[in-house]
Amino acid sequence: MAATNATKEQKYDRQLRLWGDHGQEALENAHVCLINATATGTEILKNLVLPGIGAFTIVDGHTVSGEDVGNNFFLSSNNIGKNRAQAATELLQELNSDVSGNFVEESPDTLLDNDPEFFHRFTIVIGVQLPESTCLRLGSVLWSASVPFLVCKTYGLIGYMRLAVQEHTDNALEDLRLDQPFSELKNHVQSYDLDSMDKKDHSHTPWIIIVAKYLEKWLSEHNCQPPKNYKEKEAFRQFIREGILRNENGVPEDEENFEEAIKNVNTALNPTKTPSFWVMLRAVMEFVHNEGNGSLPVRGTIPDMIADSQRFINLQNVYRKKAMQDAAAVSKHVECLLKSVGKPPESISEQDIKLFCKNASFLRVVHCRSLAEEYSVDSVNKDEITSCMDNPDGEMVFYLMLRAVDRFYQQHSRYPGVYNYQVEEDISKLKLCVNSLLQEYCLNVNIKDDYVHEFCRYGAAELHTVAAFMGGSAAQEAIKIISRQFVPFNNTFIYNAMSQTSATFHL
Repeated sequence: MAATNATKEQKYDRQLRLWGDHGQEALENAHVCLINATATGTEILKNLVLPGIGAFTIVDGHTVSGEDVGNNFFLSSNNIGKNRAQAATELLQELNSDVSGNFVEESPDTLLDNDPEFFHRFTIVIGVQLPESTCLRLGSVLWSASVPFLVCKTYGLIGYMRLAVQEHTDNALEDLRLDQPFSELKNHVQSYDLDSMDKKDHSHTPWIIIVAKYLEKWLSEHNCQPPKNYKEKEAFRQFIREGILRNENGVPEDEENFEEAIKNVNTALNPTKTPSFWVMLRAVMEFVHNEGNGSLPVRGTIPDMIADSQRFINLQNVYRKKAMQDAAAVSKHVECLLKSVGKPPESISEQDIKLFCKNASFLRVVHCRSLAEEYSVDSVNKDEITSCMDNPDGEMVFYLMLRAVDRFYQQHSRYPGVYNYQVEEDISKLKLCVNSLLQEYCLNVNIKDDYVHEFCRYGAAELHTVAAFMGGSAAQEAIKIISRQFVPFNNTFIYNAMSQTSATFHL
């Protein structure tokens, strides 16, 4: 195990310095869903696979085209005609053997029609190059399930990101308690006997029961230790797969519930945790009012300065000792609070409490508005849009143009200028969309014709240079959400590759 940890520390050395063991562990437990393996989408995933996210699933019903091969480094001419999700998954997995890659050959709209809860299982969902109608549908499903949604689009020389998260403090994970089953759940699981079931009952057993049953067997054979790393989880998946019934010829039956269990192993094995942020925040508040005499816990670090080593270390130890005392006091408050809600003291680790105290001065709670609020005529942020449009060449004009091209897509089932010969005739059509957008939201602003012409000339092209920039930016925002460190943007980001400038708006 020590060798494995040493190898991991060497492999992820730079990022461990950024977000530490705590952030890396959160990353390795994350399951990211990417919708559409376009150039931007694969650039985002590349920047999440390399630092070692636990798993990713690509949802994409498109087949690889020549245009894809021309702007996407993770696709080749050999992939033309194949499903884009599968082709991209195979190549992205080559970047990091620690990461589990999955793909679904469906459009997001089909999944929303047939199985909207499919999207509930992920740590974060990233939607790329999605039409407005799909964004709003998916945004509503994810918002109600408290799953963070990051929308990203590259359109010619413009990049766009929108973060929709109800509250950024902690991960929203399934609460299955398979690692700490309560007595009623234990009794219910024991009421199933997979070995004596007929074929019909076997294929209709809920996947949670299947995972629970095989987890019991696994624990009995592995010193009560659940599968933790990628290799062990793969072995556990194979363990479940061997339980699928076989016909008289030894061929496995088509048991979708077992496939569902295999697919949900990462979700099922998430360790049960108390939503710790607000508990620790309450504990720090009590510390401030009592032991802290109105002050937050001491951080315990000091800046570098001119001094000999011994004097510097002596001074540092004074701060470090006080920080440990403060963290211990906060820990007692945490213990009392956990006890008051019937939770064991170990529900929140000492490591988490120390980290929380160290960063108490920098804590932020981010509340985004939903996409539905942003798009509704009754709740649109007219003041932000109007004030930003005082500069008619600022980044806000690109936000309005992107909204207008989405409106064009709704009306014509294509983006403006996608065929060269249509550029001129699309200019007047796009201008109508711009005007109807401004009228609908009662926005008394002016958009120059030059921008209408420019967006028609873009032809919805996804330029790789812009896609690479947006891929890096979006991946960093996703890591902030996953690791629960650093402050994500709130809530709209626009990048202008022509002037190399960007801006964020609260819309």
